[in-house]
Amino acid sequence: MPIPFSKKSRRNVVRQASGNGAQNKKSTRVRLRPPSDWHKRNFLTEVLIPSLFTKRSGDHALPQFPAIRPGEICVTWIGHASFLIQTHEVNVLIDPIWSKWLKVIKRLKQPGFEIHHLPEIDFVLVTHAHFDHLDRRTLRRVAADQPIVVPIGVGNLVHDLGFHIVHELDYWQTVKLGPIDVSMTPCYHWGARFLADLHRGFGGFVVTVDDRTIFHCGDSAYFPGFREIGENYKIDIALLPIGAYEAPSGREVHMNPEEAVKAFTELGAKTLVPMHYGTFRLGFEPLHEPPERLLACARSHGIEDKVLVMTEGKPVVL
Repeated sequence: MPIPFSKKSRRNVVRQASGNGAQNKKSTRVRLRPPSDWHKRNFLTEVLIPSLFTKRSGDHALPQFPAIRPGEICVTWIGHASFLIQTHEVNVLIDPIWSKWLKVIKRLKQPGFEIHHLPEIDFVLVTHAHFDHLDRRTLRRVAADQPIVVPIGVGNLVHDLGFHIVHELDYWQTVKLGPIDVSMTPCYHWGARFLADLHRGFGGFVVTVDDRTIFHCGDSAYFPGFREIGENYKIDIALLPIGAYEAPSGREVHMNPEEAVKAFTELGAKTLVPMHYGTFRLGFEPLHEPPERLLACARSHGIEDKVLVMTEGKPVVL
């Protein structure tokens, strides 16, 4: 049984036994070295500086969370990769970030609602240590002595924020939290908070409850592992990133919309909910482009009815 943090140290980080995960996993870390022509475009002058003079769009609205019946899942997109997942029993928060800045990168779209309008949060999941996914300021405000789940090697970044216990997962490992099962899946990305700490894990989460399954991809470039994830889990709802595909470094570290459609098809999921766009401008592409390209690609593949483009702060029951 996991051991809760002591009142004095609050430093216990619980890892699954090694036999509960992949025995010989292949590396899915993106190489950090950029291509030789990465410097031909200037992110500072083309994107960063103009963003500083761009007014934030969006309005905070009081969320109207619906009553949820057994077997239903309510999904609320807060913005970027942040989601509130609700069932009739629990509220789960994934990759929450309410901060207005990522160091020098300005948030260009307001969160869907104010953080104090959140319902009581039972569990928190963080896919990796990047600043736009693991926001310590937000996590400290959310923490209320509940469990948090992170990839292996990330626990020390959150153990002191006020959580009851930190579960670290490796690929294909699962932890049971009350009525839900949380499993970590591979992705093609990297997890370093800073350049030197390459020991930190990264991945996506499959959350299973009441025979329903929701998959949060985290950050990922396209890779063949989506088919394997679909073979291991029967996924109802896939939350897939579609933005930041024209990265300043020139590396392929995020999926573009067409690759997200391909990943969705290989996952065998029923509903595609796009994320990781429209909030922070992290690539050269304009903020409006990712969902337009996604819908155009979905139409060409005859799956437009399976794509749900959400509005920040508006709950949808699925």
